[in-house]
Amino acid sequence: MKKVLITGKNSYIGTSVEKWLLKEPDKYQVATLDLMSPDWKSHNFSTYDTIFHVAGIAHVDTGEISENHKQLYYKINCDLAVETANIAKNAAVKQFIFMSSIIVYGSSDKIGSDGMINLNTPPNPDGFYGDSKLQAETKLKLLGTDIFKIVILRPPMIYGKGCKGNYPLLSLIAKKSPIFPLYENQRSMLFINNLCEFVKLIIDNEESGTFFPQNSDYVKTHELVKLIACNSSHKILFLRLFNSIIKFIMKTDYKFGKLAKKAFDNLTYSKDLSKYKSEYNVVGFEESIRMTEIS
Repeated sequence: MKKVLITGKNSYIGTSVEKWLLKEPDKYQVATLDLMSPDWKSHNFSTYDTIFHVAGIAHVDTGEISENHKQLYYKINCDLAVETANIAKNAAVKQFIFMSSIIVYGSSDKIGSDGMINLNTPPNPDGFYGDSKLQAETKLKLLGTDIFKIVILRPPMIYGKGCKGNYPLLSLIAKKSPIFPLYENQRSMLFINNLCEFVKLIIDNEESGTFFPQNSDYVKTHELVKLIACNSSHKILFLRLFNSIIKFIMKTDYKFGKLAKKAFDNLTYSKDLSKYKSEYNVVGFEESIRMTEIS
């Protein structure tokens, strides 16, 4: 039996992985720990095989927050992760899994004209959220040994029922707007069930290293919106009329430019980068949208 401790109690990803593992109670014993609790350091880490570290501050990298709030990102996303890993290592835990993000590569315009990330693409964060994650990765890797295995996960946008972030906003638009741009692009995404299965495999196989899980298929934003609208019985008209405007806005550094890039620019992992020795995409894209949208 694998004993797993999930840091980041009540987090969307942590709770999802916990429920996924507990479908097999004879194989996994799962506990959660709130690192905001003042006595968390007194917790007995020595009883666990794996720490799944998802505690952190979510992405609100707007450039409009205070310096104190900015430093809090580094304190929580980097320093706390490293401190937790050190405690785990000293307690003879075998594996530490850190949830990083595709955001460590920066915005799509830093990656290249095709927006595709491969093994040779260097991380290049363009904000303190991505930088705090990358600094944590760097420091955590230094702690890794043959008996204390460090796993870095760099998923693209994660979505699923009850998720937060960009997906709920896009879903709202898809259900309310009468029109939407027919703009050709490709994005990597990851359904929460597929992430959970990947984490389970990483635990089972006692892995170490950096991994880039994603759905089997790339996603076009207008196709995603179409699927959401269909599952909500909402009629929406797709037009190329706005494409030149979108291209112009994406070239700007203003807030709307950044939002347009998140929605319509290319940002993908190469398929080879995300291959694993076992299949983890247990839910296809269309079914994943249905599961996300239907109560």
